[in-house]
Amino acid sequence: MKITILTVGKIKEKFYRQAVEEFEKRLSRYCKLEIIEVADEKTPDRASEAEELLVKEKEGQRLLKYFRDDAFICALAIEGKMLDSVELSEKIESLGVSGTSHLIFVIGGSLGLAEQVLKRADFLLSFSKMTFPHQLMRVILLEQIYRSYRILSKQPYHK
Repeated sequence: MKITILTVGKIKEKFYRQAVEEFEKRLSRYCKLEIIEVADEKTPDRASEAEELLVKEKEGQRLLKYFRDDAFICALAIEGKMLDSVELSEKIESLGVSGTSHLIFVIGGSLGLAEQVLKRADFLLSFSKMTFPHQLMRVILLEQIYRSYRILSKQPYHK
């Protein structure tokens, strides 16, 4: 299966980049992984609701350019469904069994995802009711994808 992590913004911190690289290496034996970063918009200090909406819409347009009709789109959103690690692995497995060969996970910027992105997604996934920086969320997501493949292949992985 091909898995794409489609995300707003780049990772600047070295320790996050190192963690991402480690999970890219680990996942290479299970799937074809691709990470696509789109530019984030500068949000003005004390931005109004309308300005924040505009920022999300601009980022959303950049993300939507990478959506594929043949891919299953899973957007990370606080209002999404929470799954445990086994349920996520079962979701990935069931998509593969049903013929889905491309899974795209979408991570928004600091303000979240635009409404048009959420509406286009096939599934909304929540990791928590808390908000996380997108750089950290990328690491957490990659770790959970790796954990999913370990579960599916019945290989041990720390709990």
